[in-house]
Amino acid sequence: MTAPRSPSPAAAPTTIASAALPPRVRRVLQNLFDHISPDFITALNAMLVEFEQQLFKQAEHARSNHLQTQIFVDLRALQKHRTELVPHYMFGLEGELAGLRAPRAEANASTAPRLDYQTLTLVEDAVMDQEIVLREVARRHEQRGNAQILMLGQRFGVLARAPAYDADTLPLGPNRLCHVLKDAAACLELSLDAQLVLYRTFDHKVMLNYSEWASTVNQFLSREGILPGLVYMPRRGRVQEAIRRHPLDEGSAEPRPMTAWQGQAGASHWATLTPDQLQAVAGAMTDGRAPEPGHGGSSPPAPSSAAATPAAAETPAADNTAGSFEVLQKLLAIRRGGLQADAHALAASGGYGSAGGLGGLGGHEGQGGQGGGTGTGEGSDQGGGQGSAPTGDATGATAPAAPAHRLLPTPDVLSTLQALQTAPLPPRAPDQPRRTVADLQQAMLAEVRAKHGPNATLASADSDTFELLDLLYNEIEREVQHDAPAADMLVRLQVPVVQAALRDRNFFLRAQHPARDLLNTVAESGATWLGDEDVDPQLVQKLHRAVEAVVETYEGDEAVFEDANRDVQQHLQAAARKAELAERRQIEAARGKDRLEVAKQRAAETIESAMAEAKPQKFVQALLSQAWADVLTLTQLRNGESSTEWTDQLQTTLEIVAATTTSQEPSPALADKIEKSLVQVGYHEDEAAAIARRLSSAEEDETTSRTELTARLKARARLGGQGEIKKKPAQPRTPQEQECYDYLRTLPFGTWFEFTRNQQGDLQRQRLSWFSPVTGNALFVNQRGQRVGEHSLDTLAHLMAKGQAQVVTEDRGRLIDRAWNATLSALRSLTGRRGETEAAGDAA
Repeated sequence: MTAPRSPSPAAAPTTIASAALPPRVRRVLQNLFDHISPDFITALNAMLVEFEQQLFKQAEHARSNHLQTQIFVDLRALQKHRTELVPHYMFGLEGELAGLRAPRAEANASTAPRLDYQTLTLVEDAVMDQEIVLREVARRHEQRGNAQILMLGQRFGVLARAPAYDADTLPLGPNRLCHVLKDAAACLELSLDAQLVLYRTFDHKVMLNYSEWASTVNQFLSREGILPGLVYMPRRGRVQEAIRRHPLDEGSAEPRPMTAWQGQAGASHWATLTPDQLQAVAGAMTDGRAPEPGHGGSSPPAPSSAAATPAAAETPAADNTAGSFEVLQKLLAIRRGGLQADAHALAASGGYGSAGGLGGLGGHEGQGGQGGGTGTGEGSDQGGGQGSAPTGDATGATAPAAPAHRLLPTPDVLSTLQALQTAPLPPRAPDQPRRTVADLQQAMLAEVRAKHGPNATLASADSDTFELLDLLYNEIEREVQHDAPAADMLVRLQVPVVQAALRDRNFFLRAQHPARDLLNTVAESGATWLGDEDVDPQLVQKLHRAVEAVVETYEGDEAVFEDANRDVQQHLQAAARKAELAERRQIEAARGKDRLEVAKQRAAETIESAMAEAKPQKFVQALLSQAWADVLTLTQLRNGESSTEWTDQLQTTLEIVAATTTSQEPSPALADKIEKSLVQVGYHEDEAAAIARRLSSAEEDETTSRTELTARLKARARLGGQGEIKKKPAQPRTPQEQECYDYLRTLPFGTWFEFTRNQQGDLQRQRLSWFSPVTGNALFVNQRGQRVGEHSLDTLAHLMAKGQAQVVTEDRGRLIDRAWNATLSALRSLTGRRGETEAAGDAA
């Protein structure tokens, strides 16, 4: 029986006990090695069992006797040396820990001998295959356990008295564990195919739960006193920093163009106000210009305790509340005041009548008033804003005192919405409008008042949440196709989204919110900028399942939205990868066409330059600009201008001009050279010979008439002439077009554009995949990466100057961000009209 061999030098050059380490470091490493050894020994033994079974299966399904014989040889080698693998691996693992304070490979890179080209050799295929498999295994587990690996790198850096280890050099990192196996597996004497199977089995059996195992190692080192307080905390930008970086809040900073595919665009921060706008709101609310109670625009009271959230429980100073829910409430209060003042002015002038004016201008505010509206503070007037002035009518008569309202706690509102969430939507006729958030609020109030009495009303914060969502939904519907499946799915999502916003007021403030992300994904699947070829039926099906899952299971846990959106995002990522591949093929084709166009231009310039001093006959010029230009174009494409072939063709061009403009004797060598060149381009030998005779002499060719040769040239397709479109001569640019042209040349490839496609203002998005800085040709693709058109940069600049094309920027890339910005713009515009609305109210 063969005795076990000693470990190879590469596997275990030293042990922890013999390593030159400080006593505490040696003790920690020895305890760590003793702690992890049982796990590795158990996992490696299980790996060997699985590996042997895999080899047996391969032998049973071998495609040839030769392969089966090789597998049986590997099985015999495994059975002979399997007891050696685990000791070799453990020696190698101990060697990794023992060499902790040995100089790292990177540190010796500067002293490594400089490679000479004579010392370079080809890498064996076996080595390449092994490295590829091992690198793939390590990379996968590095991604899964990134946080734990970072903390292990810090802790081992402390033990090594050196900078933190990266993933590749970490002694217990996936990369080093895989290479320890590679060194230890040499004792098994396996073939390459069997080694690759062993590595994959190691991946499944030993590295399966690497992230959890690395967490236990971190906990062990923490208990040993190695950075006990270390935690992994990814850096997140502060809210105020995000607001300052927001392109709409920073006049000097221009928003960046959006280049992401559908569903891959990053969320922009929903900053509510700039500091100047915030001061305008504060001035309108506090500087003696607060709306009178009769105008219905009083400041909203603080939310009830049941509805309070961390963002709404405090009243921050006016200089740092740009992202607070209170600012949104103030904007809504100003909006109500302005709309009610307009309604009173119209009623006083008899334009629409009292009831009609309120119904037409303040319909939603009237509904909101019935649901709670905004009151005057701590009193019992929480249900104000019913659509009429509480202090008197148009004739001055005093209205009777309103009954006391019963404020509903937010949990009661949520429980009622939960019951409405699972209820099916009422049937709708094709011409009937879909349910709005305001309709949902009325349905909820009807249910609540049936239980708690007719005076039950919403708290101020809850009513404002409904109103904000109604405004947001209205803007979303503007950008969603009316007959798209997304329109119905958005209605199904109303109740869960309202619940999410009521539970967390940061729905309007957080840079990313799971409910908002799903809402955006659904809306973008039916966006008005999508063409018929952009619709993805599989995406619509996945979105339908995701929406139904949210409706059936959401009870307040944000993870429901995250789980529902995860499957959809995976589909969008796969679609984006397919679109990128399709786009890449289109770009290669466009680059080929552009190179051909450049080569044609260079050939035409060469011929014009050769004829600068002497002009041949018109017929000879036609032959040069057609047949010989194809020869120069092909030479340019194949060899380039720096080649000897191109130099020879330039000399031949000069010889042709000299031969056709002087009375020198015909040159057979020149004719032969021309004929060979034309044959290479694809001309028939008879045609090539006839053209060569014409281009090599100034005399007439008696064998072939001009008419016959001209007819042949017209019937023949030019090089690269299939589908060629003649360009219109470029017109001089206006100053505005020049500015757009200069801006276009700075855009990155992949920038999205929105083109106006009809007089109704409907938009369609196209992606600028590539443009040529030489010819100015630009390639556009759709959401699937399919080519949809080509424009020149001049044409594109002209469209931009006319407002028929615009760049999609990151802050307006996502549909829900555009809708929210439109909502805020409508609210912000009322802050500047505050004086006008007050004047209208006084007149009323």
